[in-house]
Amino acid sequence: MSLSARLMDDIKTAMRAKDKIALEALRAIKSEILLGQTATGSKEEISEEDEIKLLQKLVKTRKDSAKIFTEQNRLDLAEPELAQIAVIEKFLPAQLSEAEVEAIIAKIIAETGASGIASMGKVMGLAASQLGGTAEGKTISTIVKKLLI
Repeated sequence: MSLSARLMDDIKTAMRAKDKIALEALRAIKSEILLGQTATGSKEEISEEDEIKLLQKLVKTRKDSAKIFTEQNRLDLAEPELAQIAVIEKFLPAQLSEAEVEAIIAKIIAETGASGIASMGKVMGLAASQLGGTAEGKTISTIVKKLLI
């Protein structure tokens, strides 16, 4: 089942359950997908890879917002953001643990013979394409820096 179809089913379910937080998160996903489709100028479905990138962007935005709200002692605003993250993450592929990501990046570094921080861009590109949606960019970046330094 495509993301759009799953999304519409979940929106209907959230509407019936009167779950405002889930409904808001689901509508945000739908909005981003529609914006992604119109950005290319076609009515075609966007690729699964682009869908994952959109979902990761939505999660990252909400994590950043929740962090700011928490720092400002506004838990009343942070909690809905964290709840929306949980809803959005249902549509993402299972995330790898840091140990699994580190093993994959170590393998990439060994295969390419990369050494030093100057090789970071090359390793990041390969890691991002290989891990495609199963790890956050920030996590990948942190691990690559740790292994290259």
